[in-house]
Amino acid sequence: MTAKGRAPSYRLRYGKGPLLTLGLRARLLVIGVAGLSVGLALGGLVLLGALGWTLQRTVDAEAFRTADAVALLAAEEALPDPLPVAGGQLRVQVVDAQGRVRAASIDADRLVPMLRPDQLRAGQRQRLVVDGRRVGLDGPVRVVTVPAGTPNEPLTVLVAKSMTDVRHSLRVVRVLLLVGFPLLVAGLAVVAWRVIGATLRPVEALRSGAAEITGRAGPGRLPVPAGRDEIQRLAVTLNDMLDRLEASRARQRAFVADAAHELRSPLTNMRTELEVARRLGGATDWPAVAENLLADTERLGRLVDDLLLLARLDEQTARPGAAPARPVGPVELGELLRSVAGRYPSPPVRVAPPPGPLWTEGDPGELRRVLANLVENALRHAHGEVLLAVTGPHSDPPVPAPRGAGPAAGAYHLVTVTDDGPGIPAADRERVFARFTRLDDARARDDGGAGLGLAIVRELVRRAGGGVELSDATPGETAAATGPGLRVTVRLPALADPEVD
Repeated sequence: MTAKGRAPSYRLRYGKGPLLTLGLRARLLVIGVAGLSVGLALGGLVLLGALGWTLQRTVDAEAFRTADAVALLAAEEALPDPLPVAGGQLRVQVVDAQGRVRAASIDADRLVPMLRPDQLRAGQRQRLVVDGRRVGLDGPVRVVTVPAGTPNEPLTVLVAKSMTDVRHSLRVVRVLLLVGFPLLVAGLAVVAWRVIGATLRPVEALRSGAAEITGRAGPGRLPVPAGRDEIQRLAVTLNDMLDRLEASRARQRAFVADAAHELRSPLTNMRTELEVARRLGGATDWPAVAENLLADTERLGRLVDDLLLLARLDEQTARPGAAPARPVGPVELGELLRSVAGRYPSPPVRVAPPPGPLWTEGDPGELRRVLANLVENALRHAHGEVLLAVTGPHSDPPVPAPRGAGPAAGAYHLVTVTDDGPGIPAADRERVFARFTRLDDARARDDGGAGLGLAIVRELVRRAGGGVELSDATPGETAAATGPGLRVTVRLPALADPEVD
């Protein structure tokens, strides 16, 4: 954050260069053309170097071949005069140790050697480049030397060949590269511009689709390209995100509408009570009015507490790293059931004592809230009894454990809350966990239920690492006349007895 409490600007951090002011299509084209130009320039330089080296080797090979042939004639003391050569670009001289020309080709100088005495190395094969005017040719000339003769009369064969053809060939190739490479780069740039445009066309379609969805502020989907590439996967991912956002907005709107309706009901009752009391004047039964207002206030407080709890659970689910520390520790389920049941009249609430201490790990306050919500929900529908029980540890699949050993890995305890009420049809047992959900036979708000109890139960049990299931208390034909009843089964992870070493 800055000193004024505003988030820093990434544009200020990274700046804006000339290239960044161009569009993505232009930037890709500039980068591609620049890379292609550098690559072609380097390739052209390498080509010219390789071509020059190859032509030079060809000239040297031809000159040495002629020099070796003349040296062979000199060794046999059969030097003709003039020396025979092939082509008009070669000049041949045979000089002795004193630098005198002993023999020469028809076009070579018979008085002045092609190399100065300081340039000659007796008995060595040499390669030199000299000025063509010394030889009588235009441009630079390649001169090679080959030792010849006998030890008593050493000779040196000099062969000169013009480099004009080599320079001309290199000049032609250089001109072709200088003319052809820009044309090639321009043609490839045009092709790249169209290809990049075709590649980015689905991106522009995604952008325009997103702008249209944003403009109408409603649900919609982005166009998905036909090709199975990265852009197609991006479009599918964005559509999935839009679907989740739309579902989240729909849930939020429904939640806000239901919450507003539920909050309006007690407020409307309170206002009606006060208006009636004001109209009656002295005939108002103020103790009864106060009792009704207190009941509505308590109901309103419970509803606000439930809404705040659900909002906090949603926030912690969405941002687990930002969740505050919870007092998680070992909880003895038998004692927990007895403490919760003690807050309600007995009968109808009673506890089936477990065979021994059964431990789980979790937040004691949250687990207590789970049981309290289940008991209150059971009391609203029970006819005569609400039974709390806990069994365990169970394993899935069952694994025999040694006697006296703690629960196996993956073991769990089952906490059940059973009532003898009308029960819940199997088709509605998942729906009742949604927020603000009431079944048709339980619409009366005078019972105190806002349709949030089971939703809170499921969220808290999930945080404890367990699950919740609903079933008939007395299934089949054994069901009582008042209904099959309801058994709520809470599955919690088992924990070894912390009091046993």
